[in-house]
Amino acid sequence: MQITRQADYATRAILYLARHRNGKRVATSQVAKEQKIPSSFLTKIISQLSIAGLLHTSRGAHGGITLARNPEQITLLQVIEAIDGPIQLNACVGSEDACPFEENCPMRPVWCDVQKELMTKLRNTNFRQLSTFSLRE
Repeated sequence: MQITRQADYATRAILYLARHRNGKRVATSQVAKEQKIPSSFLTKIISQLSIAGLLHTSRGAHGGITLARNPEQITLLQVIEAIDGPIQLNACVGSEDACPFEENCPMRPVWCDVQKELMTKLRNTNFRQLSTFSLRE
């Protein structure tokens, strides 16, 4: 499984805002430049994150974007699903009927376990935790 480039950009944008949280709006162009995200791509991402209730946007000379919630209230899962939709490793994870082998498939329990672990990790990782992470020199 690989998240889309768009979801990766979204996580970088949210992380940037979480690290620069001071109540002030940040210009979209600043986020794009500093996070190396194409501006046209970022505009679409911001729209999706705003619809999901993760960002506030405002237009005009003093416009920009801010987090709609505190960083500890925004999880990696929320950001990825806002962009890519629900995460599902395999069709059988969502429904046994998706597999012609049904209960006789030895892979389904593995996929279900991996799905559960992935979702738990993404759900339990918030942007406050990520914003305090620093690279070791």
